[in-house]
Amino acid sequence: VINTPKTKNSCREIPMNKELLAMVKPLKKVVNTDFYVLTNEEKPTEPRTYRNYYHRLMAHLDIPRLKYHGLRHSFATRCIESNCDYKTVSVLLGHANITTTLNLYVHPNMEQKKKCITKMIKSLGK
Repeated sequence: VINTPKTKNSCREIPMNKELLAMVKPLKKVVNTDFYVLTNEEKPTEPRTYRNYYHRLMAHLDIPRLKYHGLRHSFATRCIESNCDYKTVSVLLGHANITTTLNLYVHPNMEQKKKCITKMIKSLGK
């Protein structure tokens, strides 16, 4: 079923840098710009096709079976761990509100809490 996105924030632009483009480009050459990128066809691929390929790949690589949607969570977590600002991560994920991103992906550990206290104490001495 091809339909409009779930929310207005679901329709978004995701930039591609040179490294990401280099990873995607070999998957399929775009012959017709009106076609879908990964399939180069007029119709999209059934989402379960990607999920099934993902599960077969995990089995082949002997990786514990994880949900396909977990890739989205891994992406968000890696962005946060890389010190990307929360608002940008929220926009990339299509969240209508940054609170959703903060509640789902931002979980300070003890080391981060210690760094925060240290920063605060240092700022008092200035």
